[in-house]
Amino acid sequence: MTGGLTPMMRQYLDKKKECPDAILFFRLGDFYEMFFDDAQEATRILHITLTSRGSHNGKKVPMCGVPHHSASSYIARLIKAGRKVAICEQVEEASPGKKIVKREITRIITPGTFMADEVLAEAVNNYILSVTQKDGLFGLAYADISTGEFRVTEITSREHFFSEVYKISPSECLVPESFSSSGSFKRLADASIGTITKADDWMFDPAIAERDIKNHFKVETLEGFGLSDMDLGLGAAGALIKYLKDTQKNDLNNIDSVRTYKAAEYMTLDRVSHRHLELIQNQEDQSSSGTLYEVLDETKTPMGKRKLRRWILNPLLDEEEVNRRLDVVEYFHDENAARNDFRECLGEVYDIERLANKISLGSANGRDMIALSESLKSIENLKKVLKKPTPKALTNLIKELDDFKDVIRKIDKSIEEKAPLTVMEGGIIKAGYDKDVDELRSLVSSGKDWVATLQKKEIERTGINSLKVGYNKVFGYYIEVTKTNLGSVPDDYIRKQTLVNAERFITQELKDKESKIIGAQDRIKALEYEIFSRVREEIALEIERLKKAGDLIGTLDVLSSLGEVAVRNRYMRPHLKDSGTIDIKEARHPVLERLLKDKEFVPNDCLMDDEKRRIFIITGSNMAGKSTYIRQVALVTIMAQMGSFVPAKEANIGIVDRIFTRVGASDRLYQGMSTFMVEMLETANILNNATERSLIILDEIGRGTSTFDGVSIAWAVVEYIHHTLKGAKAMFATHYHELTELSQVMKGVENYHLAVQQWGEEIVFLYKVTEGSCDESFGIHVAKLAGMPGEVIKRSKEILDNLQRDSLMGNIRSKFSEDKEKNEKQLDFFEVCSKDHPLLEKIKNLDIDAMTPLEALRKLAELKKEIE
Repeated sequence: MTGGLTPMMRQYLDKKKECPDAILFFRLGDFYEMFFDDAQEATRILHITLTSRGSHNGKKVPMCGVPHHSASSYIARLIKAGRKVAICEQVEEASPGKKIVKREITRIITPGTFMADEVLAEAVNNYILSVTQKDGLFGLAYADISTGEFRVTEITSREHFFSEVYKISPSECLVPESFSSSGSFKRLADASIGTITKADDWMFDPAIAERDIKNHFKVETLEGFGLSDMDLGLGAAGALIKYLKDTQKNDLNNIDSVRTYKAAEYMTLDRVSHRHLELIQNQEDQSSSGTLYEVLDETKTPMGKRKLRRWILNPLLDEEEVNRRLDVVEYFHDENAARNDFRECLGEVYDIERLANKISLGSANGRDMIALSESLKSIENLKKVLKKPTPKALTNLIKELDDFKDVIRKIDKSIEEKAPLTVMEGGIIKAGYDKDVDELRSLVSSGKDWVATLQKKEIERTGINSLKVGYNKVFGYYIEVTKTNLGSVPDDYIRKQTLVNAERFITQELKDKESKIIGAQDRIKALEYEIFSRVREEIALEIERLKKAGDLIGTLDVLSSLGEVAVRNRYMRPHLKDSGTIDIKEARHPVLERLLKDKEFVPNDCLMDDEKRRIFIITGSNMAGKSTYIRQVALVTIMAQMGSFVPAKEANIGIVDRIFTRVGASDRLYQGMSTFMVEMLETANILNNATERSLIILDEIGRGTSTFDGVSIAWAVVEYIHHTLKGAKAMFATHYHELTELSQVMKGVENYHLAVQQWGEEIVFLYKVTEGSCDESFGIHVAKLAGMPGEVIKRSKEILDNLQRDSLMGNIRSKFSEDKEKNEKQLDFFEVCSKDHPLLEKIKNLDIDAMTPLEALRKLAELKKEIE
């Protein structure tokens, strides 16, 4: 056609107006079709063929499509590319004479609302976060609609806010339109934490939010949820509920409760610390390989995997709660048989949280129901395998696990064990559960027997031995006769279909029977779906019990996993104290010792307190283990406070409220920031937000600028931590050997170095932390190990020798010129200066005792410049 649009295309454009910012999947038969700009965009992202359908305004209409049965994978790719997808389904059956069927948008899929089982990672929550702010206060609400989790908090600090956002790591972030003009929005947008969706400001209004949340949870007051004194948190929660209802087009029955919490209950770990310590993602490819999570993950269930991630990122500050966790881990550590049996039962538990969620939303199939039943049976077995006595914390967890015999009985009695994937094709209800279904099945079964009898009878009647009675979905029942036998066909046969070598017929008798059998089959499918839906709705009433069980199983799974890891890796129980002491004997790096495999890891001690041993200046050779040492102290502390045994002979940990790290060199060129600027930003964040209970890990500061600038900044940073952040503990790995002099002028600063053994030009790394300082970095030796050309190594040694003698001019120039200065000797400064030289007078007049170290360094730089 040319010119106007067909009724179907007009319907498409009407639906597109309802979701202009989404790619519209328009259902046509067995395909979801896309048209116009959506088709062109989808073609680029999905790499599928672009075709056309009709024309509009003289131009062909672009078109592409994907099969509806495999749409999830295509939708996932569009979501990953930052697009939204609106699903437009047929909501009525096509009928003769009807030009166009009714269609409605049934769901809008966004990055934070994607729920496809085959695409979602079982170990990771898919969170959508709602954020609002006012006067320096932030309200946060986040949910995972695949599990029904919904949490709310308020945060009073901008840095705490961003730390919390990084922990949540949402796929999508909902913000008010006005928020987009704030500095916080720009930082949020630059953080690459997910798609940012802007919403109208009124959605975040606390009064409107209160009304919507009361209506959703069907309550008269929010006091029971802890939301009554959280205006900003309430606003964020209300906006999130409305957004989810608008996109999901349902009542969100799976979100049946809300939990409030305080970020101050957990250790603060900012994004930089996540990255530098490689807690759940490594820095190379952002996978879990080589991370603390990988080491600790011996969990058996998806709920356990997700909870382990949360525990690693949220170490506790409550000593009693940590010890309750450790009591259970100790039980699983000590009771090998009980632990093995318990974990074997856990291995048979499916993802109860997501199964319960699908049942609540009405999207679960028969196999999901059977998986839930099998999981609940395994929970019953869990209670029987634990050896008594069990610690109180474990006893209480087991007691909280509900009895699900009623749910198991309902599912097992009604749902076929080998149920099909679809719920509309029959075969899903067990024989004996429903009388009507059984009768219809009997009719269909007897009909098949009747067909077999009819074939035998017709062969005898016609004398055609090759005659057969068959069935297909298109033409129904038929009698097939080969063309060589057409002369023997009786007069009552009615021609139905012609094939190459045969003809197909039907009789009135067969036609009547067909009507009964096919009618019975259709009635069976409809009745089975009706019964299944009813059973599913009855199980959905238990959503709260099921979600609680899923959460408890996740907790038990993590605790038993930590017990398993402790046994395998020879970890010991730490002792938590409300003090400023970190005392670890023979600590090991949990990740590195596992990567070493056949090599033995060299353990080291660490003793820090609030006064005498508060700041460690750690020097030593490249590759000697400075970074490993300081990071393992941080990792042991995190493990202890999350409730894990630790890789040490003994550990007494004073509760740490925050851990800050500054490691390595990286730039942010896309933001116009150099390596040194990033280094300074990270350091500034530490100094501005650390407290007296914080642990600070510094792996080089000031290396991105000139030596004097770098030393000066590093020196001043240590002074600031010592003078201003009283009580904070810091470990500073550095090649600025000048910093070791701080131990002579500041109480609480201690020098340590990583020992090496040297034989001639060869060295052996001992990886042992030893008291005292070291003024050798052995960088040239490391360069040799890296395969640097021999000529470069040789020349490096020459230059180093000259530098150490303050004799740059001689041999450096000799490398590039053959003139008479080749072997010129550099005269000592004092040989060329008369006794009354002004520089000597300046040196004599210096009041060294009254100078600070920083002033001394600056004066030395001035004198050096004058000499040059």
